[in-house]
Amino acid sequence: MEPDMKAPIVVKIGGAVLDDLALFWEQVKAIDSPVVIVHGGGAQSTELANKLGHTPKIIEGRRVTGDLDLKIAEWAMRGRINVRLTAEANTHGIRAVGLSGVDGAMIKVRRREPWNIHGEKVDFGWVGEIISIDTALIEAVSDAGFISIIAPLGIDHIGQRYNVNADTIACTLARSIRAKELLLVTDTGGVLRDLKNSSSLLKTCSPSDERIGIDQGWISGGMSVKLKTARKALEDGVPSVYILGVDDLLQKKNATSIVGVGI
Repeated sequence: MEPDMKAPIVVKIGGAVLDDLALFWEQVKAIDSPVVIVHGGGAQSTELANKLGHTPKIIEGRRVTGDLDLKIAEWAMRGRINVRLTAEANTHGIRAVGLSGVDGAMIKVRRREPWNIHGEKVDFGWVGEIISIDTALIEAVSDAGFISIIAPLGIDHIGQRYNVNADTIACTLARSIRAKELLLVTDTGGVLRDLKNSSSLLKTCSPSDERIGIDQGWISGGMSVKLKTARKALEDGVPSVYILGVDDLLQKKNATSIVGVGI
């Protein structure tokens, strides 16, 4: 984005909260800044996989993407979810364009190297690690008065498509477009010490809070991944990063602010 433009806000919305978004869209309309939305779709991908008789493999909150898993990700996220979100946004008076990281080779990736997890070598298959994000298409869409709704797919130098973690895309994109705020929307709202007790909310989450949560087990799986990527965005210069609920974009009453060392 040009330095004199109003700084944008990146909103990442997870697949677990896509059932009823009427209030979400009203809040997006009320945001007085350019908005870019990145969506996930893990729940919908798993649902489709199960209908096809396929059981996805998820390790440490991260999905292994074989040949069929990649097709399912494309069908569910670039197909069903992205089209639906774009239609809903336009229905609520928001001029929106549905995209994926493949469009315009926006999100360039390489295949993730195998990881050693608990002594086991894990090949994540067609999972992409981001090399770069070309923001030209997003800027053109924004300059034309539309918002971008982006499905989490990427492409490599020979045209192979990859599944890419949506939180990672949102965090990297927020840095790339110099966003003033990154909002990571979850079904649980902010970070809770006890998922059954809303009063256990952390209003802020520091690196020490994160370590304690992981040690004690109330931060694990997908939330652990989300916090790592959120903290990376903060370290990369995004001024404000929140984990919050779908109804809390504006007031942030039950949000968790990600903070750095010494805060």
